[in-house]
Amino acid sequence: MRGCFPAPAVISGAASSTMTQIVLGGRRKKDPFELSVCSSTSTCFALLIHKEHNQQSQIQRQRQRRRECVWFSERSKWKGGRSVGVALQVQQQQCTYESREDKEWVVVNFYHFVFIKDAEAEVAKHLSFLEGRDIRGRIYVNQQGINAQYSGPSRDALAYVEWLRGDERFSDILVQISAALNGHAFPKLKLRYKPSLVQLEGGISHLPLLDPSMRATPLTPSEWRKRLEAVNTTSEASNKDLKTNQILLDVRNGYEWDIGHFNGARRPDVDCFRSTSFGLSQPEVIAADPLDNVDKEKTDILMYCTGGIRCDVYSTILRQQGFQNLYTLKGGVSHYLENEGPAQWVGNLFVFDSRLSLPPPAYKPEAITKPNRHEVSKNNTFAQCYICGLQVSELRHRNCANLDCNLLYLCCMNCVKDLRGCCCLECTGAPRLRPVLPGFQRYKKWHIYRETISQSKLTA
Repeated sequence: MRGCFPAPAVISGAASSTMTQIVLGGRRKKDPFELSVCSSTSTCFALLIHKEHNQQSQIQRQRQRRRECVWFSERSKWKGGRSVGVALQVQQQQCTYESREDKEWVVVNFYHFVFIKDAEAEVAKHLSFLEGRDIRGRIYVNQQGINAQYSGPSRDALAYVEWLRGDERFSDILVQISAALNGHAFPKLKLRYKPSLVQLEGGISHLPLLDPSMRATPLTPSEWRKRLEAVNTTSEASNKDLKTNQILLDVRNGYEWDIGHFNGARRPDVDCFRSTSFGLSQPEVIAADPLDNVDKEKTDILMYCTGGIRCDVYSTILRQQGFQNLYTLKGGVSHYLENEGPAQWVGNLFVFDSRLSLPPPAYKPEAITKPNRHEVSKNNTFAQCYICGLQVSELRHRNCANLDCNLLYLCCMNCVKDLRGCCCLECTGAPRLRPVLPGFQRYKKWHIYRETISQSKLTA
């Protein structure tokens, strides 16, 4: 797990929160999408889309700052000889903020494969738009498209989405939004050209990502749920052949599976996605490869990841290997939890920002009518402490206090105390030890602790 996770940052504990339902309308009538955003208070807004016919063809922007609600911009676009507008209107149910635009923080995730002729110029254009806006995160652009994960106040974060969708190339992007309960979930903004939108051994620039026919067929969350229920609710005897003809692959890092996954999914045989080898018939991993010796023309391969991009990338590799029936979960697990709740899902969802772990209610709280019995599985093969093997009380990773180890692992609080935040006895004697963090926070940069340790020695 070393070297597989982004730089540490401070996180807060897992707090329950209420939700704000945001519905953004695509520029195309067939592309509406609904997004869930948490609020740290008992505030709930319903943002409803109303498509209206305007008489003006010019884009209009109206922002009204009011004490107890927020208004998003109104826009219109000339299409097919008439002006079609999308207005986002706010229906206030209960409000405690002076200005929701200033108080609500969100994390936004999206990706899109599209040909970009001059990627460097595209980066410059995005940087120009974001100048003066409070956005932090990772936004990568190259000739194959864009991959973005960032945080910010909702006013700035959603303005970037709106601006991007104004470009015909990105008008139908599927955007995932969740709450950042304590401000930014990323330490700084990295918006730059990057040869690979995701990390994979050998790179991905040679893959036919711009050809939809080479990628897997996307299944909507409801279609995905029906597929899983057809397998998991059938008796073992009558389901033997069906299981043989359908394989569910978790195309993420192994440690992501450790805190949450779909029922029946195979755990990745590697801890880092960049080393994934499903279906490649490598001699050293063939025994653990669920795709070895399967009928490539008759077996349905179902693949999922957090937001969908890793599945899209890896499905092109499997397509080149001769697999015919490839399916991915559209929008990934985050989109599924938002639409279907925790049905067929076990545990939490690992996220690549300072929050680290999100329970299903963070995406769809109304779907939870009773306590989630899968918060920690009763079977001892899931959610175990890396050190003692006992079940953990919370599905959240931590880093080893030994800076030169920095292992990302699950740990019970007893072992945290006994080994002073380290993953093993050997690490407790390391020269660069960070302090034991309370709860499940993430470490800051080493220089912060180095300065603290130096000051402590001077005053001792």
